[in-house]
Amino acid sequence: CLAKISNLVEGVKSGFERKLLLVVVGYRAKLKEGNFHLAIVFSHPVTINAPEGIIFETPTLTEIIVKGIDKHLVGHIASIIRAVRPPEPYKGKGIRYANEKVVRKETKKK
Repeated sequence: CLAKISNLVEGVKSGFERKLLLVVVGYRAKLKEGNFHLAIVFSHPVTINAPEGIIFETPTLTEIIVKGIDKHLVGHIASIIRAVRPPEPYKGKGIRYANEKVVRKETKKK
């Protein structure tokens, strides 16, 4: 309980943020009217609505920053975005956290 109170105080004081990277040629992130649009290999664009207290930023087309005062909500929204296309183990393509290291597998051989 003390950790939650501490996180609330820190969130109001300085805020929390999670940075995500789009690691593939052709993946794009756009911000329209506070909602977030991902253009990835699906036939349709993926739209993620920003809940109250969450702000999306896209400094470049391949970077996403999720900001807010609630640590749990920021992490939850970042995990929803990452779950759209998680990084695959053979080439590392997908959406990953900025500090995440993807364990790469060797290609399959005959």
